[in-house]
Order: sequence, then C-alpha cells, then structure tokens
Amino acid sequence: MSQVKITTSLGDITVKLYDETPLHRDNFLKLAKEGYYNGTIFHRVIKDFMIQGGDPNSRDPQPGAHYGTGGPDYTIPAEIIPGIFHKRGTLAAARQGDEVNPERRSSGSQFYISWGKVYNQGQLGQLSKQLEVQAQQQILNKLAMEHRAEIMQLRKNRDQAGLMELQNDLIAQTKAIAKEQGVVGLTDAQKEAYTTVGGVPHLDGQYTVFGEVTEGLDIVEKIQNTATLPGDRPKEDIIMTMTVID
Repeated sequence: MSQVKITTSLGDITVKLYDETPLHRDNFLKLAKEGYYNGTIFHRVIKDFMIQGGDPNSRDPQPGAHYGTGGPDYTIPAEIIPGIFHKRGTLAAARQGDEVNPERRSSGSQFYISWGKVYNQGQLGQLSKQLEVQAQQQILNKLAMEHRAEIMQLRKNRDQAGLMELQNDLIAQTKAIAKEQGVVGLTDAQKEAYTTVGGVPHLDGQYTVFGEVTEGLDIVEKIQNTATLPGDRPKEDIIMTMTVID
C-alpha cells in the first residue's frame, strides 16, 4: 500500500493511494518524491465541499494572486472506477470541464480532498434520481455528437419526420446502453456512506478518485473551515510539503 504524508501549516494529513488507479497512483508518488508539491498551497477551499491544491505556480504565493491553472505539460487518462466514489476524505484529481475535455482526463498535478456533507434519506433519494437522469443525458449527448452530421442535414432539409425518427432511435439506444452499463443512480454502498460519513455524490462518475485520507481528517476539516478571499483562496496561506511513506 502506497501512502503519502501531506504536512501543512495546520497539521499533517496521511493519504493512501488506490492500486485500482495505477496511473494516478504512480504519478502522484513520482511528483511527491520529486518535491513537486513542496512549498505550494491549498489554493481553492470551499466549505462543505472540498480543498484543492497541486498548482506549481502557487509556490512562493503572491498576495492577491489567483491560482489553479498550473501543472506539468501532460494530463492523465481517466481512471473512473465503479465502486470508488466521493465519500468524505477521498483524494481525487482535478480536471478541465467536459466541454473542452470530454474524455475527462485528469490534471497532471492538481488534486482535491472531498468533504461535502451528510445527507438524509429523502435528499439522497432525490439526488439519486437526478444522477441517473444526468448519466442517461450524457449517453444521449454522446450519441447525438456521433450523429451530428446527420442531424444537421435533416435540419437543413427541414425533415421533421426524419428528425423525430432519429431522436426516438437515439433515446432507445440510450436506454439500452444505460441498462447495459448498470446506470441506476446511487448504489447501496454510496447511500450508506453519504448518509453516515458524508461526501460529494454529485461528482461521482465525473472525476477520478485515487486515494483516501487515513489520518488527519480533522486537519482537512480545519482547512475547509478556514476563511477565504473572493476566488476561494484562503486568507492565510496553507503551505504543504509531501513525504512518501515506504
């Protein structure tokens, strides 16, 4: 089991890295061993959501500066694994949005630690249905992009009957793919975690989770409770160094 200690000005956080996500595990270990993160800050902190760091530009942070765009000159293929989700304390990779990054490739260095909140059964039931609909919509959007030329030609020809036929076909394909992929909203394991320890369920299936906090969750809580400036940067810089635990 690979572990990394994140030493901060508010205390230490130890994370274990998942073997199920080897690309992210090995990259994080490599950067930590090189001292890549040393002297950087948690540049984005949102209460009841998450804490984010890993921007090399935040080393020697300047007052009033905004960080969050830096990183190495590569991204990492997504390793979004069913059954690994955003319970409180999980370590995940930041990334650019779907509109410019449809493959959901991860940032080469930026990461966040989830916090979120604890949900009641009613809230989770509603959220589960929303996530199921969202997942089906993403499948439909992908199919529509694959048929974009055909859709544009039908629109050009003002072929409403043809458009309706194609739409019905894509909806049928969406339902079949969703069934094949087991798109059912939240699993029992997710529901159990989010109603007990808490977390950030709406990020599930969207970002790669590649580890979790094993010690220092109270330090994560301190960081996510810290006062912030516009842009979500903490008023007092929280500087980190990392040490790989053999």
